[in-house]
Amino acid sequence: MKLRRRQFLGLAALAVASPAVSRLALAQAYPSRPVRWVVPYPAGGTTDLIARLLGQWLAERLGQPVVIENKPGGGTNIGVQAVVNAPADGHTLLFTSSSSLVVTPHTMKLSFDPLRDLVPVARLIEVPLVIVANAGIGPKSITEMIERSKASPGGCPTRSSWSPRRTRSSTRGPTRCPRRSSTGSCSS
Repeated sequence: MKLRRRQFLGLAALAVASPAVSRLALAQAYPSRPVRWVVPYPAGGTTDLIARLLGQWLAERLGQPVVIENKPGGGTNIGVQAVVNAPADGHTLLFTSSSSLVVTPHTMKLSFDPLRDLVPVARLIEVPLVIVANAGIGPKSITEMIERSKASPGGCPTRSSWSPRRTRSSTRGPTRCPRRSSTGSCSS
């Protein structure tokens, strides 16, 4: 097959322009519409505030609005389920703590599997967790707290915003374990 000079130059120009055209097409493909960022916590909390600040920053870089959608409830499962059910086109993202994806599947029956249905995109922030006690009566170190707990007949008074059976709540104040099972866990 013999190419004419004009055909050869046309093919050469196409070969040179192809990478630039494909990059341009790829860059325009995402996002092609506003990005929906689901926050499975109520509006006004720390997670919501951080999502809104990062959403503004992300919108400037993407050139598309980032819409923060709060979907609280069900121990974050309502919001997670909304993302799992969304089309897999990258326009619906989830902003949540790792506990929603690591702990919850082991404590609740779910209609989704985080390992199968979701993929991590970025780790955005770290939040330190602390142990605190009342300054007037609290222990001065973790060692002292453990010693007090061992010496106390009922164990260490605790507060929790979550329990598997929802029998203890932070709204009721400190609680003591009424009975210890053979495994050392509380039983009512």
